[in-house]
Amino acid sequence: MYTENDFKAVIREIPDFPKEGILFYDITTLLKDPTAYCELINRMADSLRDLDVDVVVGPEARGFVVGSPVAYALNAGFVLARKPGKLPAEVERLSYGLEYGSDTLEIHKDAIRPGMRVAIADDLLATGGTALATAKLIESMGATVVGLRFAIELTDLNGAEKLKEYDVRSIMKY
Repeated sequence: MYTENDFKAVIREIPDFPKEGILFYDITTLLKDPTAYCELINRMADSLRDLDVDVVVGPEARGFVVGSPVAYALNAGFVLARKPGKLPAEVERLSYGLEYGSDTLEIHKDAIRPGMRVAIADDLLATGGTALATAKLIESMGATVVGLRFAIELTDLNGAEKLKEYDVRSIMKY
């Protein structure tokens, strides 16, 4: 079984990306390692197994890479949370503030039904803005968010504090 340090050993660290002073944790090196990727997905899914999850929502775009296999492992459905204009059918949307500006997420109206138990899975918890917006959008559709799972959490950015009303867990913390 992988430890947190085992996972960290397969993640590439790229200094000054996307801008100077930022240390970027590149999970593509973990994703190409079949043992590490499988262990990551199993660990995320195992932490949700007792929560009776109906669907897993993955925020665009790397949330698709971890959320979809987590849903498969749970025998649950998978729902995309996308940027505006990317989904072809009628959508529910939520706009939310960012440090410098705003963003919007959309989910198909027929993807989440009232009473559903929903988990959110994503690669990274940073400030928590996208995760909180995703949770609020799901709740506005009448569902319950039973857990949020992340591959990586950047603890200095205090995203977990913004999500303290939810069951939040991360595989790795930096």
